[in-house]
Amino acid sequence: MLKIAYHPLYNHPLPEGHRFPMEKYDLLPEQLIYEGTCTSSHFFTPEYIQNHNTILQVHDANYFYDLLNLTLDQKTIRKIGFPLSRTLVKREIIIADGTITACKHALKYGIAMNIAGGTHHAYTTHGEAFCLLNDQAIAAKFLLDTGKASQILIIDLDVHQGNGTAEIFKNEPRVFTFSMHGKNNYPFKKEHSNLDIALENNTNDTSYLSILKNTLAQLIDQVQPDFIFYLSGVDVLATDKLGKLGLTLLGCKARDKMVLETCKTNNIPVMCSMGGGYSPELKTIIEAHANTFRLAQELFF
Repeated sequence: MLKIAYHPLYNHPLPEGHRFPMEKYDLLPEQLIYEGTCTSSHFFTPEYIQNHNTILQVHDANYFYDLLNLTLDQKTIRKIGFPLSRTLVKREIIIADGTITACKHALKYGIAMNIAGGTHHAYTTHGEAFCLLNDQAIAAKFLLDTGKASQILIIDLDVHQGNGTAEIFKNEPRVFTFSMHGKNNYPFKKEHSNLDIALENNTNDTSYLSILKNTLAQLIDQVQPDFIFYLSGVDVLATDKLGKLGLTLLGCKARDKMVLETCKTNNIPVMCSMGGGYSPELKTIIEAHANTFRLAQELFF
């Protein structure tokens, strides 16, 4: 059965006018249930991680406890982009648990999802761009430390480079980081992933999918992963306010199908975090994200 992490706190209200679309986290499960792709039994509720050591395997203790105690300096808070609160920090810790628990389900069923997550701009020592803690990095380290995986491939197809993830794993040979992103998008100073593919503005479906197809086949052969993380941001759409690529909804769906079919064909468990999406119309964001879940059901179950 497809298992999906969802928590009511995902839709934590932000100050009026804030551009981050929090409401998508409630609307997406509603849409999936309404159309019959999922039922309530597909969703599980992640919890607050009580054992902070799991997080401290990835994040610096000074940063994490300053975050937890709301004692970060104003410059660091500004880099995060959210007005900091205890509820927001709790939300981020719950998201990380959702990704860890989804990994356990993926090992059992082949695939699992987190409605939220994909917080790939969080570094070891600080957060950036709406990312406080790096959920996929925390979960990847958990899999390695518990012997549930020995070679991990992170496929990051958000329009923005996974700079935090690249920094966290720069000296970890058991994690291969692959980021395909907009060349001229944030972050303007990129980190070095194990493989970076920077795309020109307005890259269309045909070019994007051709590059991805060739790259995925090579990576499976080269890395030989026994677990894959997929960051399926839908800010690659031409309509996205914060992205500069040119994909259509159909192209974005074909991208997801290509990644998920690769995992299924090679019998590699995959955990998916949703990542970004900032199109002006919320219905476009929901439809693009919903396609990822529809494909998971279609291909794996």
